[in-house]
Amino acid sequence: MANRLSEDPANRVLLLESGPDDKSPFIRMPRGIGKLLAPGDPHVFAYPVTPAGNQPEEIWLKGRTIGGSSSINGMVYMRGSPQDYDDWAKDGCTGWGWDRIGAQYLKLEDHVLGADTWRGVGGPLKISQSPRGNPLCQAILNASRELGVPEVEDVNDTKVVADQGMGYQPITTYRGKRFSAARAFLDPVRNRPNLDILTGVRAEKVLFNGKRANGLKLSDRTVECRGEIILSAGAVESPKLLELSGIGDSERLKALGIAPIVHSPLVGENLREHRYVAMDWRVTGESSNQKLQGLGLLASVLRYFLFSKGPMTDAAHEVGGFIKTRPGLDRPDAQIGSMLVTMGVNDKGQVQLDSFPGLRVLGYFTRPESRGSTHVTSSDAAQMPAINANHFDEEIDRQTALDLFKWLRRLGQQPALSRWIVEEIGMGATVQSDDDILANLLKLGGTSFHIAGTAAMGADESSVLDPQLRVRGVEGLRVCDTSIMPTLVSGNTNAPAMAIAMNAADMILSKEPI
Repeated sequence: MANRLSEDPANRVLLLESGPDDKSPFIRMPRGIGKLLAPGDPHVFAYPVTPAGNQPEEIWLKGRTIGGSSSINGMVYMRGSPQDYDDWAKDGCTGWGWDRIGAQYLKLEDHVLGADTWRGVGGPLKISQSPRGNPLCQAILNASRELGVPEVEDVNDTKVVADQGMGYQPITTYRGKRFSAARAFLDPVRNRPNLDILTGVRAEKVLFNGKRANGLKLSDRTVECRGEIILSAGAVESPKLLELSGIGDSERLKALGIAPIVHSPLVGENLREHRYVAMDWRVTGESSNQKLQGLGLLASVLRYFLFSKGPMTDAAHEVGGFIKTRPGLDRPDAQIGSMLVTMGVNDKGQVQLDSFPGLRVLGYFTRPESRGSTHVTSSDAAQMPAINANHFDEEIDRQTALDLFKWLRRLGQQPALSRWIVEEIGMGATVQSDDDILANLLKLGGTSFHIAGTAAMGADESSVLDPQLRVRGVEGLRVCDTSIMPTLVSGNTNAPAMAIAMNAADMILSKEPI
């Protein structure tokens, strides 16, 4: 968004980031996420979350640095299904169908596989693929084929997304380094005289003159805005800012001492998230467990700095794709990813890699119906919101998670993969019956960090945003991040967030409804 809006010298753009700049070496190093993804790290927000009901709280981590979550995520590049976007358009969100969003992906991508009908080259974002050569990765693909899921060249291919297929994972890395949205869009234009970048400053509320947004109260100053303010703070922070600014459920805001400006009760509602379930196995070899700890870690780091190769260049998943959890479905209902590591939690509550070779294969229902919420608990911007994920509230979410977990277990029983497996381990090994699996769904996996929908656009006047991403009831204020999604896309949210920004920039710059 900053890139596109500052192309015109007549526009002045101020980009605000509450966290630090993206200069940490752990950001460029793909496996640096092991250091970054920890509560207390300055590059992340760490939110306490109620996963469902009376379950113990867990922590969700989101990016808090230039590049946002694209600077700290697992670098998995997935676009979702064309039908996701066509459904948005069908429900009245004009300008958001695949005809437009697919075209944005074409402009976005510089894909290692080259150009195709719906695959781009020459764009600002480098797209690589996880390297071939690991026999355990190939065993996963062969086992998937034994279950009727073909191996494909590009798992983002529209035909694969519409049917099913597994392959080597597309990733946002380039020559062994993370290629974030900041590298793609911001680094080439940082020196533009009409673009100012301010880091380490928290936005506390939007200021208004009547119903017109005309500035921001920051943690250390106030800034005025003669044009538009665009909230791109993510699916937790953007609705938080709206509520702190007086846009939300009026009664909730008044109870916290916040003067309502617009009664918009859906702010912070409709939270969607992919909750994964996983199967862990102890394997005979070709895992990365030993390469990421002790002397193996030292050798891997040395190889990274000398050659930009080896385990430190790996993204979160090596192979993955889309599958149907049961026969008869008209399209895939689950996304799969592999990890050549397994881990547990030590006595101090810290995540620790297992000492033996391990393999994790995980997956999630791509179109969850359960909806949670995130809301401010105070008028103090420094206070964390209350987040209730409400996972597995809907029967379809529970049933698909059950079917998916059983598919993962069958995957490990296929001849191509079973010869690598010593035993099932972890929580998955303790559940066998359907009732046991259903009773332990939350313990069999975790959050995918794909939070969306909390300031959703819609054609209805009750929606938080109109299809131009303008906040209803006020002027000069838009939202542009994954919170705008009416429904969650069928896959990871990093690529869609960038396509959304490109589409929104077209709308803003055209100054005409699309």
